[in-house]
Amino acid sequence: MSVEHGFHATMTARPGKGDEVVELLLNAPSLPNDDCVVFLVGRSASDRDVVHVTEGWTTAEAHGKFFRSEESQAFVARLQPLIAGDATYTDQLPVGGKAAF
Repeated sequence: MSVEHGFHATMTARPGKGDEVVELLLNAPSLPNDDCVVFLVGRSASDRDVVHVTEGWTTAEAHGKFFRSEESQAFVARLQPLIAGDATYTDQLPVGGKAAF
């Protein structure tokens, strides 16, 4: 599947909540969604409360439809209290690479 829509988000968890944010993201409802082609979670090596997410979707419409779903909104409601301030977003289209975990 090709990726036509993507972004990279960086968020800072409330102090000491980085592990909870990572755990929640690694169980995100978008993971089993066929239109979500890339979903990578990482964290800063120097600040464990800084978390990065890279997403790649088949289309912007597919991402928007999923994001408007009740399941997604419930996920965001669980994530939001763990985050300090606003996340930063950068548009990005993943084009390839390698991931081994």
